[in-house]
This record gives sequence, C-alpha cells and structure tokens, in this order.
Amino acid sequence: MVYTYGVTHGSVLKLRFLHVAMVVCVPYFSDDILFQAECYHYLFDAAIKLHHLGLDWSTPDHGPIQNVKGFSSINSMIKRVATKAGTVESDFKLQPYPRCVVLDIEGTTTPISFVTDVLFPYARDNVGRHLSATYDSAETQDDIKLLRSQVEDDLKQGVLGAVPIPLEDPGKEKVIASLVANVEAMIKADRKITALKQLQGHIWRTGFENNELEGVVFDDVPEALEKWHALGIKVYIYSSGSRLAQRLIFGNTNYGDLRKYLSGFFDTAVGYKRETRSYVEIIESLGVDKPSDILFVTDVYQEATAAKAAGLEVVISIRPGNSPLPENHGFKTINSFLEI
Repeated sequence: MVYTYGVTHGSVLKLRFLHVAMVVCVPYFSDDILFQAECYHYLFDAAIKLHHLGLDWSTPDHGPIQNVKGFSSINSMIKRVATKAGTVESDFKLQPYPRCVVLDIEGTTTPISFVTDVLFPYARDNVGRHLSATYDSAETQDDIKLLRSQVEDDLKQGVLGAVPIPLEDPGKEKVIASLVANVEAMIKADRKITALKQLQGHIWRTGFENNELEGVVFDDVPEALEKWHALGIKVYIYSSGSRLAQRLIFGNTNYGDLRKYLSGFFDTAVGYKRETRSYVEIIESLGVDKPSDILFVTDVYQEATAAKAAGLEVVISIRPGNSPLPENHGFKTINSFLEI
C-alpha cells in the first residue's frame, strides 16, 4: 500500500502535490497489490488509517504500534513533519474528537442576519406569487392542508394574527389571500412550526433555482467541515427549518456546495429544539454507543440545556448578532469552529 501526501501552508494539513511530500510503504495482503491514495486526502486521515491497521509509520520498518492505548507515535510523526514544513506549532497534539457533531444553523453556521434579513423577507414577499403559480400541484396542496390544520388550532387557542381560511368554493384567490395573511403573521412571530417551515422551504427552492438566493456560512465553517470529514467524524444539521431548506442553504453557499461534508439533516419532525426528547430521538437515530459521543453546537441557551439533559456534549456558539447568554450559564463557548 502506498500513500503519497504533501503538506501545504496554513493551519490545516491538506494533502497536495505541493511543498513537503511523504511516501509511506506498507505491505497489504500481497506484494502485487498497490494502492495509490488520492493526493487531496489529509495527513490526519493517513495517520488514522495506519493506526487502525496497527502499523507505526514513525519506525523504519513500519512495524506494529507499541503504544496501542494512544496516538503517541502518530502525534510525534505529525509534529515532526508539520514542524519541518512550518505549518503548525511544534507542540501540536492530536486531540480527541466526538464521533458525531450536530450543528444548529442560525447563529451557529450562518449569521442570524442572513435568516432574518434575507430568507424571511424573501418568503414573505413571494408567498402569494408562489401559491398562485403552484396552487394546483400536489406539493402545494399538501402545504395548504398543513396550514389549514395549523390555523384551525391557532384560532382555537386565540393566536394573534390567525385568520380563518375559507373553503375552495369562493375561489382560490380568497384562499390564497387568507393563507398569505396567516403566513405573514407566522413569519413575523418567528414561529417554529412545520406548516410554515415546509412552505418556506418550497418558496426558497425557487429562489435558489433562479439564483435570487445564495446561502451564507461563516468563514471558519468550510475548513472545519473539511477537517471533520477527513477525520471520519459524521456531521449533521439540526434546524427548525425544513430539511429541504437546510440542503438548499448548504448546497448553494458563498463557499460552494458543502453537502459533501454532511451526513444528514434533522428538522422539527424529530421534535422542537428546546425539548429534551428531540435530542433523545437524535441519539437513537444516530445509533451511538452513548449520548456523549455527540457534540451539539448551538447559539441558544435553552437548546443547549435541553441537549445536555439528554446527555449530549454541548458548546455554545458566540457569533456577531447573537443574543446574550445568561450569566453563569455553565457551558463552554466558542467563537469559531476551529476552536473545537
């Protein structure tokens, strides 16, 4: 087995045809089997793969790892190569990572202002046009059915802004007008309900398809996603927005399509984000050995509390525009994913 790697400048050890190159030859089943790794893999990935094979590439003959309880030989190899290349500090250590990372979007991967000043206004301004253009489609009829059910409940509970939706008899124009009024009130109240989020996702899809919208993520997000992916860490998104909306945002960002780094998406179908049972559902869905195998990153204290109660590891994201946290909240905070 032959791994060919290079180290580039920067804080991430990217494997390219540039700068320092390292070749490690490892016997694998028979002498006539040769595997050439792609040059864009990470040095970290190589170290972990060799460790899993029980091989120590810091020794001349690449024999079995002597210290099987840790990554000491891998750490020393990475430190020597990285220090020689001038890419990281000489005391760099390979830190333990979670098995899975679950990320919030608004205020965590993405500025709150993008959601409140771009996505919400786009949905509000285009809901009437969207309903008129797609009214007879099965998808929109399903959206209307969900909205009818939600509005009926809202009217019973006296929710501010809820107005009755007429039957089809008066014509679709009156139905659409009442739907628009309800949706505008829901958006204004920033309600985290499936009926609204599903319709918004369909409206945003049109915006992305017409190049009227582009997803936005913080500058550190692509680098962190790439690093976690190379380390074999599964990354998931959990947002109040629909799974369709999540895929649209990460598939059309200012850094290109980032979905290749994501393993799945969760929305309010698993429950509301401030309820502990929602995180229990995520634990069961991911099939981890223990809840603490999952790291949840959010900007909302109530979500962090609910996730912690379910046993997840939690850090709170501090980003520009985020709401202040309570004093003595007790959670670790980060300003960048690169701190994880």
